[in-house]
Amino acid sequence: MTAATAPVDPSHAFADFLACLGEADEYGAIEVATGLLDAGVPAERVLLDLVVPAQIEVGERWARNEWSVAQEHAATHISERVVAAIAGYADPHPTRGRIVVACMDGEWHALPPRLVAEVLRLRGWQVTFLGASVPAAHLVSYLHRHDAYAVALACALPMRLPYAHRMIEACRRSDVPVVVGGRGFGVDGRWARRLGVAWAADAPGAADLVADERALRRVPLADLSHLADHEYAGLVKRRSELIDSAVAELRARVPSVEDYTSAQWDATVGDLGYIVDSLAAAVYVDDPVLFTDFVAWLVTILASRGVPDTAVASTLGHYGHALRDFPRAGRFVALGAAATVAPGGVRH
Repeated sequence: MTAATAPVDPSHAFADFLACLGEADEYGAIEVATGLLDAGVPAERVLLDLVVPAQIEVGERWARNEWSVAQEHAATHISERVVAAIAGYADPHPTRGRIVVACMDGEWHALPPRLVAEVLRLRGWQVTFLGASVPAAHLVSYLHRHDAYAVALACALPMRLPYAHRMIEACRRSDVPVVVGGRGFGVDGRWARRLGVAWAADAPGAADLVADERALRRVPLADLSHLADHEYAGLVKRRSELIDSAVAELRARVPSVEDYTSAQWDATVGDLGYIVDSLAAAVYVDDPVLFTDFVAWLVTILASRGVPDTAVASTLGHYGHALRDFPRAGRFVALGAAATVAPGGVRH
């Protein structure tokens, strides 16, 4: 695809750019982006007003089962190449300290923090981007060897919050201020506040925050006194047991699952594990919204693939019975089961 003369407003190029992503046309996508730069659009606007909304649409098309995993991966790879092309075109020269940007351990959504890294670089910071799934020990070792002004950590999945908290604390013990971002901390940053860490809603917000050292270090204390009931530790300990029992219950309740392919079984067991992990994370931050939001999302994803929401409801019923000695977790599971009911109280 050859891009037409680039309009000055990035939103006007959105359809052409998204079409390039859909066709896996890397060079066309880069041409659309660099055409905007040639027309005088600032690099930050191209990143935030073209690449970001297009990538959001890519995720939504996957969620609606309009695009396959392969299409989503191809589009994301091209977006990463576009970001690299924009960065090379802008070629900013650092005048400020070093910011280390990384994904939490176990977090593989690397494009959002890469966008944050580029916005920070455009604003004069020397940025080291460590990429996806950085183990806490390796991050801390890097911070000890390099003089970092701050570290920016990304988390897209709320179920990873307990691991995120441990990583945040490890950075703090190195006396490096931390700013976090990503949907994993809630759209309003509520779980970042619960963990006692500075949060930014987007890349410009992160850039503004790291530029204000007092604000960066002025964070509330973590509020995790509820962990004294040991429910979170108990859920983590029983994770494998819960998944195995859910699989056994599914085999007994739905004999046709014996005809599942290995890929279908992998997906099913994965979903059963995600339910437990999301429940554990909700218990960790003591907020049922984390779990009910996940359940509602999972029901929507499965429905787009032909799986009725009763399948999730039945699994939650099984988990609820298995966790009858876990008061908080049991209450969260009950609320999650209610979230599987469509508006009007009718199940699909």
